[in-house]
Amino acid sequence: MIVLGIETSCDETAVAVVRADRAILAERVLSQLAEHRAYGGVVPEIAARSHLDHLDGLIAQCMAEAGLTYPDLAGVAATGGPGLIGGVIVGVMTAKAIAAVHTLPFLAVNHLEGHALTARLTDGVEFPYLLLLVSGGHCQLLVVEGIGRYRRLGTTLDDAAGEAFDKTAKLLDLGYPGGPAVERWAANGDAARFALPRPMLGRPGLDFSFSGLKTAVRHLVEMLPQLDEQSRADIAAAFQARVAESLADRTARALKRCQEEAVPLTALVVAGGVAANAALRRALTAVANEAGLPLVAPPPRLCTDNAAMIAWAGVERLQLGLTDALDFAPRPRWPLEAGAGLAEAPALR
Repeated sequence: MIVLGIETSCDETAVAVVRADRAILAERVLSQLAEHRAYGGVVPEIAARSHLDHLDGLIAQCMAEAGLTYPDLAGVAATGGPGLIGGVIVGVMTAKAIAAVHTLPFLAVNHLEGHALTARLTDGVEFPYLLLLVSGGHCQLLVVEGIGRYRRLGTTLDDAAGEAFDKTAKLLDLGYPGGPAVERWAANGDAARFALPRPMLGRPGLDFSFSGLKTAVRHLVEMLPQLDEQSRADIAAAFQARVAESLADRTARALKRCQEEAVPLTALVVAGGVAANAALRRALTAVANEAGLPLVAPPPRLCTDNAAMIAWAGVERLQLGLTDALDFAPRPRWPLEAGAGLAEAPALR
């Protein structure tokens, strides 16, 4: 069983071909960083036009590299949401066209489900496992019980961690994209020099909050008489440390709750763009070790938006006979909660 995957939910145009034995036969990711850098963030209209310009060529390249023709495929999967709706529409309509012309099953994949199942592609992790999904737009703790079965334990009350990274990088003028820039500068910084708040640390519940930390960084920048390079590095280091501490604290509490509920977890999994951060991985490794579980973190290239995870989610769904009709409506929002991976969302008007 081989599935073609398409990912166009934000600013990466990505295509991959994945086989059911977890082999990635071909993959391409075309970044749009240069097109958006001048604006300090993703411009939805520019992103959608870039997807439209490059998607067909990337599909042709992947199919050629894999040595396949369309009749060799078992199905075509595309991100159906959530995401920037213009880009999602480009990917979905392209996948629908391929499926219709070649009489192939079409699979509309929830982008978050793609992240949630990546550990099964890379490491063959068995259900159930605890997932920390942490990216530019999402910050959630979920028990992944099966395909389409996601029990949310906690979410962000305001900003996602990745968004806070991006805004901090902008405040410090570190460059774009913000997450990798903060990590680079933090490597040469002293995290103890500036006192920044530890969001939600030790508080009851499993939710996150990063707006206060982001505001504290802004106030600190405004108060400093001069924002020299060392100060930028020190603030970046302090910010990164506080985010890692907060995420680790919430995750440890979630693991404890699962233990109290006798959930037979097989692993702690971290996924999403922020999962590529080395400081976060170190903090979560300690948390997993304390709980007696392995930490599974996909390689960095599969943490950020990619099509291999979409193709793999398509494989998993296709094996269960979960296909979608060609009248599927792309959606900008699509919550990943219990059953949400299988439920119908309102059609886009």
